[in-house]
Amino acid sequence: MHNKTIAELAKSLRSGEFSSVELTSVFLDRIKQHSSLNSYITVTEDLALQEAKAADARLAKGDAELLTGIPIAQKDIFCAEGVKTTCGSKMLDNFIAPYNATVVEKFNTAGAVMLGKLNMDEFAMGSSNETSYYGVVKNPWDTNTVPGGSSGGTAAAVAARLAVCATGTDTGGSIRQPAALCGITGLKPTYGRVSRYGMIAYASSLDQGGPMTRSAEDAAIMLQTMAGFDDKDSTSVDLPVPDYMAGLNNSLEGLKIGLPKEFFGEGLNSDVAAALEAAINEYRKLGAQVTEISMPTLKLAIPAYYVIAPAECSANLSRFDGVRFGYRCENPVDLTDLYTRSRGEGFGKEVKRRILMGTYALSAGYYDAYYIKAQKIRRLISEDFKRALSEVDVIMGPVTPSTAFGIGEKIGNPIEMYLSDIYTIAINLAGVPAMSVPAGFAEGKPVGLQIIGNYFAEDKLLNIAHQYQQVTDWHTYTPKGFE
Repeated sequence: MHNKTIAELAKSLRSGEFSSVELTSVFLDRIKQHSSLNSYITVTEDLALQEAKAADARLAKGDAELLTGIPIAQKDIFCAEGVKTTCGSKMLDNFIAPYNATVVEKFNTAGAVMLGKLNMDEFAMGSSNETSYYGVVKNPWDTNTVPGGSSGGTAAAVAARLAVCATGTDTGGSIRQPAALCGITGLKPTYGRVSRYGMIAYASSLDQGGPMTRSAEDAAIMLQTMAGFDDKDSTSVDLPVPDYMAGLNNSLEGLKIGLPKEFFGEGLNSDVAAALEAAINEYRKLGAQVTEISMPTLKLAIPAYYVIAPAECSANLSRFDGVRFGYRCENPVDLTDLYTRSRGEGFGKEVKRRILMGTYALSAGYYDAYYIKAQKIRRLISEDFKRALSEVDVIMGPVTPSTAFGIGEKIGNPIEMYLSDIYTIAINLAGVPAMSVPAGFAEGKPVGLQIIGNYFAEDKLLNIAHQYQQVTDWHTYTPKGFE
């Protein structure tokens, strides 16, 4: 059961081959069996079985949707009513969400079964899932390596078949990078396509939720439920949601693919580059035309991002003050002591680093020099994507410079860690959609191919990814020991 896709499981549930309770029990057992991966923070076993029973009743009535009865998991950045929601931080270790995020509510309405909440870098700040208060998540392909971050728990759980599919969030690559390192499919939608209501904020102008699955077809099924306008979210875009399944089998004949020369230069591992070239050759066989393009502003993405994102984080995280909810220090002597010690004890090192960076960038005398300049660069990057995507249909390239690196290898060097996202950050600054699809292996570890599209062209990306997955089988591979 655990190796089937959403579409396959939905068919089996409808035919009565097995029940949602039976299916859910299989995944709950697997989560216990492979707890050493540390992919879950909270397992909602009783709730999952209760939801599975309700799904079976719905299936029996014949009014089920594709996700009805399917065991999924939520990144622990989405509020789920009555369930501990931590954002991977000591600051929220005692926080029980009083309401559902819109994304969680949508899955509940569809009849999906929530297995639990997945581990993540603290407040989504990290590229390796080593900053979580709840410990490091291990990559199922090699448990001595990281799964990527910040959605590392999600990527590891889906890769190890501890959930059929799961949610992630992407601020600078946090869906695509872990998807690539764990050999699964991950989609970052256009900014505003998926509601951010109830998704704990890191950088409000960059954060976007999306699906992490085994296949592009499964990603289409998930996105169909997740996408849509939400009047509770001021950044939500009021546009119709297309049928993401309808165009999956469209021909790629004549598709124009652009390869930015800036993506394929110094710093890209040669084995990763070879795997990507093989993937791009498959697209040539499918009728695509491949041309080299130039996007000169891409090199400015990391410095711009590490001004804008920390600036927004310093503002968003000011609410965690030990007064209203979350961690509070013991026996504060006055209000200043309460604020200082609660935040000092509640936040981890990387979160403190980014708060300080952001506060500095926004301070008097530096706002114009850093923050305003970074926003101007962001506009240039956005214009670069618009120009490139007027010349080609999609842009392709690497997701990461290398395969999964060792646990502890980069945690002591923030700059080297930040460079892990060198190929993903510009996409968030521009707000365009992008996805990572499994594209082979290098040194026995997964490699991801990044596909970048125009605004609200998720259906096109899913079609392109699905057609590739019809002629390759990289997305079907399962890590040894998790079959």
